Amino acid sequence: MKLKGTEILLKMLEEEKVDIIFGYPGGAVLDIYDQLYKSDLKHILVRHEQGAVHAADGYARATGKVGVCLVTSGPGATNAVTGIATANMDSIPLVVFTGQVPTGLIGNDAFQECDITGITRPCTKHNFLVRNIEELASTIKEAFHIARSGRPGPVLVDLPKNVMAAQTDYDPANVKFRNHEVVYKPAPKKMANLFEMLKTAKKPLIMTGGGVILGKAADELTHLARKYEIPVTGTLMGLGSFPGSDPLWLGMLGMHGTYYANMAISHCDFLLAIGVRFDDRVTGTIETFAANAKIVHIDIDPSSINKNVTVDLPIVGDTKATLKDLLRFLEEHHYMQDLASRKTWLGEIAEWREKVPLTYCQNGEIIKPQYVIETLHKLTKGNALITTEVGQNQMWTAQFFQFDRPNSFISSGGLGTMGFGLPAAIGVKCAFPDKHVVDIAGDGSIQMNIQELATAAQYNIAVKVVLLNNGYLGMVRQWQEMFYEKRYSFTDMTYAPDFVKLAEAFGVVGFRATKPAEVEAVLKQGLSINKPVLMDFRVSREECVYPMVHPGESISQMTLGSREMIN
Repeated sequence: MKLKGTEILLKMLEEEKVDIIFGYPGGAVLDIYDQLYKSDLKHILVRHEQGAVHAADGYARATGKVGVCLVTSGPGATNAVTGIATANMDSIPLVVFTGQVPTGLIGNDAFQECDITGITRPCTKHNFLVRNIEELASTIKEAFHIARSGRPGPVLVDLPKNVMAAQTDYDPANVKFRNHEVVYKPAPKKMANLFEMLKTAKKPLIMTGGGVILGKAADELTHLARKYEIPVTGTLMGLGSFPGSDPLWLGMLGMHGTYYANMAISHCDFLLAIGVRFDDRVTGTIETFAANAKIVHIDIDPSSINKNVTVDLPIVGDTKATLKDLLRFLEEHHYMQDLASRKTWLGEIAEWREKVPLTYCQNGEIIKPQYVIETLHKLTKGNALITTEVGQNQMWTAQFFQFDRPNSFISSGGLGTMGFGLPAAIGVKCAFPDKHVVDIAGDGSIQMNIQELATAAQYNIAVKVVLLNNGYLGMVRQWQEMFYEKRYSFTDMTYAPDFVKLAEAFGVVGFRATKPAEVEAVLKQGLSINKPVLMDFRVSREECVYPMVHPGESISQMTLGSREMIN
């Protein structure tokens, strides 16, 4: 049967079981939008192309499926770049469709023309320019395969207008694509080596990252840690891969990690790192990171191993399959932990936890941001799906909201993209309309994409925004306090809209709390309404995130607020 390019695109999306697409129309994609008008595919009209990519990203992180968005050529495509780079840094599977001028005009500086494949080559897993209608179906199929296979990531498909208007024969049975799938199965010798290292370890520790969640390996990780009583710490992207309520969980490590997690890293003699990148915010000074430990690194991406931290045993493999193999190997070889040494190790960690617990002081008439987050956790019983903006709000959420399940913490990790949280929450809520979805935001970050409140209002996407409003670019101000003698250079954000009135102007319900006694009531009210809600909490202006490891320091050296550096 002969079909137009626009029809083939919709057929392929159906083949890939795409149930929602986020987008923004424009001249180069009008034919596609005309076809969407005739289809049953759900489309969410965002207010900015960056919002479309973040919404697709949030959907992908929450579901584990490929997120999809559609934008026009030129500025529509370039507006999407930040979202694409965000997904690329965190290995999130997306397919981003961009419109393009007709092929005969490419290179002629036509209206709204830009080389988006060239621009995005450094921040996509792969990208395509479809020059021929006969290549369209196979390219789309290949794009979805690449996005979800191996280490996931965003794939861009650039669609010239004349290609989408052209016709060709379409038979789904004849759609072929290049299979890029590489199955990494560790050799038995690797398991034997790991076994020998673990057998002699007195102070073992597991470090979990986003690769555990992307690889759907949380159950295997949890089983391994609990069966052999191995404590677990995690990166920001690893939150939820191991239950935050479990006594073996030490919290996040790194620059704003817990004291006891960082001390455990610094004193362990065996570190099993699973699905991590060892980025600078996690490691601190490389030379002192896990200096006493034999390090095993499991990751599906061979280029991530030995990139930042030199390891003793590299294992390239899918995290789920590798952990299954490891559990089987340990069972078959009758591995039993040394109960006496394990008790001593866990006791040492307990002492660190008791010495410097993760805490704050809520007193007086000023709301502490940590109190808002803890109260939200209490009211939702930890069952909410949480997105965040970037900054102090993100770190306090990581510290004070217990994540017991994978895919429940959705945040921009590697790129640290302000404006991520609200559109991402919209994507998450579209995937899970019956669950509480909350964006924990700062007053600076929320203004980057606050226009997406209109999107939430238009479709009654009942996301909740918990706004920790301190009138500053909080994290930048914190660094100015600590390293620039409190010269708050252009970080004061007190000139800001009345967020409650602004929410109402967008058609969103707005509430405000100015005292600690009002926090719980406002949260209860906001959570109970089946509409999008913004809750403005006026919090302590100069509250800092602690612990904090100074740049260039060992993670065993932490500033603990009013206390001195402890190591």
